[in-house]
Amino acid sequence: MNVVVVESPSKAKTINKYLGPGYKVLASFGHVRDLPAKDGSVRPDEDFEMSWEVDGASAKRMKDIADAVKSSDGLILATDPDREGEAISWHVLDLLKKKKVIGDKPVRRVVFNAITKKAVLDAMAEPRDIDISLVDAYLARRALDYLVGFNLSPVLWRKLPGARSAGRVQSVALRLVCDREAEIERFVTEEYWNISALLKTPRGDEFEARLVSADGKRLQPRAIGNGDEANRLKALLDGASYVVESVEAKPVKRNPAPPFTTSTLQQAASSKLGFSASRTMQVAQKLYEGVDIGGETVGLITYMRTDGVQMAPEAIDAARRAIGSQFGERYLPEKPRFYSTKAKNAQEAHEAIRPTDFNRTPDQVRRFLDGDMLKLYDLVWKRGIASQMASAEIERTTAEIIADNGGKKAGLRATGSVIRFDGFIAAYTDMKEDGEQADDGDEGGRLPEINARENLAKQKINATQHFTEPPPRYSEATLIKKMEELGIGRPSTYAATVTTLLDRDYVTNDKRKLVPQAKGRLVTAFLESFFTRYVEYDFTASLEEKLDQISAGDLNWKDVLREFWKDFFSQIEDTKELRVTNVLDALNEELAPLVFPKREDGSDPRICQVCGTGKLSLKLGKYGAFVGCSNYPECNYTRQLSSETNGDAEASVSNEPLSLGKDPHTGEEITLRSGRFGPYVQRGEGKDAKRSSLPKGWTPASIDHEKAIALLSLPRDIGAHPETGKMISTGLGRYGPFVLHNGTYANLDSIEDVFAIGLNRAVSVLADKQSKGANGSRGRTAAAALKELGEHPDGGAITVRDGRFGPYVNWGKVNATLPKGKDPQSVTVEEALALIAERAAKGGATKGKATKAKSTTAKAAKTASNGAAKLAKPKTAAKAKAKTAAKAKKD
Repeated sequence: MNVVVVESPSKAKTINKYLGPGYKVLASFGHVRDLPAKDGSVRPDEDFEMSWEVDGASAKRMKDIADAVKSSDGLILATDPDREGEAISWHVLDLLKKKKVIGDKPVRRVVFNAITKKAVLDAMAEPRDIDISLVDAYLARRALDYLVGFNLSPVLWRKLPGARSAGRVQSVALRLVCDREAEIERFVTEEYWNISALLKTPRGDEFEARLVSADGKRLQPRAIGNGDEANRLKALLDGASYVVESVEAKPVKRNPAPPFTTSTLQQAASSKLGFSASRTMQVAQKLYEGVDIGGETVGLITYMRTDGVQMAPEAIDAARRAIGSQFGERYLPEKPRFYSTKAKNAQEAHEAIRPTDFNRTPDQVRRFLDGDMLKLYDLVWKRGIASQMASAEIERTTAEIIADNGGKKAGLRATGSVIRFDGFIAAYTDMKEDGEQADDGDEGGRLPEINARENLAKQKINATQHFTEPPPRYSEATLIKKMEELGIGRPSTYAATVTTLLDRDYVTNDKRKLVPQAKGRLVTAFLESFFTRYVEYDFTASLEEKLDQISAGDLNWKDVLREFWKDFFSQIEDTKELRVTNVLDALNEELAPLVFPKREDGSDPRICQVCGTGKLSLKLGKYGAFVGCSNYPECNYTRQLSSETNGDAEASVSNEPLSLGKDPHTGEEITLRSGRFGPYVQRGEGKDAKRSSLPKGWTPASIDHEKAIALLSLPRDIGAHPETGKMISTGLGRYGPFVLHNGTYANLDSIEDVFAIGLNRAVSVLADKQSKGANGSRGRTAAAALKELGEHPDGGAITVRDGRFGPYVNWGKVNATLPKGKDPQSVTVEEALALIAERAAKGGATKGKATKAKSTTAKAAKTASNGAAKLAKPKTAAKAKAKTAAKAKKD
């Protein structure tokens, strides 16, 4: 019997079926060990020696693998076909060697690009050794990321309070977003006019032609810059006669795009399906690992982390056969199409993302897939099949027209296109988003019959005013596209990089556009000022090139680390002498448009508008940066630094309280104030004063006496619940407006609902919340699962759910809250197991927990190794705590 190690349990089940009884397939659940998140995990002074740590959950899985290997005939490492997969195999083998269970047993490494029976069996027939060059590249990348993160982040914490972290790729991606925002802020809008004529042919057909030349000169785009010039040209055309100078019909061909890579799949899924990058990868992972298709579990797509654009020869042949049978021979080109990538530093080590079987159409698998899986499979299948189809044949017609007004002439042009043969468009068309060109082949529509030298009748002249627009903010998809173009990051890191920026609150996703927040812009400005080289696009791309050279065996990985560390360490040391005043001066200069926006009256935006003499500057506090006056404490003016208000002083409130009137019941003064966390209203003075923050959407300028009274009156009682007799109330909390009854919270849509909702609707909202599953006890149903992660190693489903206090991981009776800012959809099995183990160690299982869950906790405590946190039985922990408390009371 041979032991086969793969990453995921679902993958293990599928492959076990393919291999049969002579094999035992076990899952590592991804990486089995990692660098501890503490100083000293990578030691440059010891030639970059690295310390690895195995957490409790991984220790148990490794024990299971080791026990199986002891009684096996050999070990087969079948993890994913990339650097990370190679590294997982290396880690597993290294740990097994340390446990001394390998002995003289044969160890083989196999890779397959698709989880199908043929692909797996073919891979088993061609084993190899672990590729040490790929492992070295992984080690170099891991060490670089650690050295940057664990040396640069503390500098940020000391010099820029409120900043959370910096990273080798993360910080460069953040710079891209911030640079685009700065470009938008610098953009100066310009006026321009477009002029067109609605003309009619002798046959009565109307069409539109645009002005392209006048006064003997060709008009460049946006050449007509004001209304006076536009009116002059409009008058010329109004009084002109029109004749067709020439008509040219030109056939053109449009070729299909290559099959998907990781980044192009993420872009298309964003454009067509509205998926985030992380959601796209989650769904693609399921399609890759396997789906039950009529009793057979099979992977539907090839490996989804790739920058290669070529398909395997057998896949091309299969695609061509499918094209002939499903679309017809007319859609099949004479020769297969071959593609090469244009992305910088692309490895092209793997195939493009394609269906494992082109005869398995989306319609055939529809009943086996959930909605998101079907949508993504449909996208992959259509793009894959289209990549081998015939070109679309388009006829593009251009008509040149002369307008003559008493000898003054102007030129107009009408263009149109018509698809003569749709070719690949019959299978797949691109959508136009964020400036990308659509592949619909119908630019300008179709023109009517127009003949040379015939006269045309003028119907109407249109002169339309326009204004230039700044470049658009990045979406997740376009940011990933830009990173790929620059050679920053790799397919396996794109989604994780964007997720990190969102989790750190460095950027927010507003209507699918990435908006840099104040803290993100501060971090970028700091790094650009004091660590310029390490956020340069070319420098980061050159490091990726070196990692590729290590993968190819052309560079020694420790040589790369030595070269990097020498300069980087010197830069870190230099910042120790850096004074906070130097940092603030640099940030004031770098972020002037954000921190000190221009004022309408033209006055100096850095002069304090409260005292009139102090100079405004960035200040650093415990919770981040804010704007304050140099005359402090005599002048205590402060203002939040916010991307939403763009630093607008007029949108903020001075620290000087603004009186809104008196409370009619208590007679106390009600004031509008500004604090470190934003504007708020207050009734009375001293520590017992009642306060309330302004809800989202309410600006300081909109607050009057009535609104302030309403906020300070919260919570508001609505009435007794008809079933329990207990009071229902509304209020404003950390997560927004809510309705509350007997410990159960339900969110409301807006702050206005807090003041307007009646008893009947409140009861209905609470009932809806309960029917969806509210997290809690007292007979309430369990919260609906947001995401299913798979089976726990000891049995039972692991899910991500949403509860009263936010999203959490659930296994049996163990609930573990997710870290603040963590996207529930991005949680991995490894993260979930670690959170469950940590929660169980704190006594996180509820009373009455299943026996299996208890025994698992105890067993994990017994087998935990390498300093991993030991798990304790919840009841035992509770008893021990009670016993200690009783003894303390007695003493």
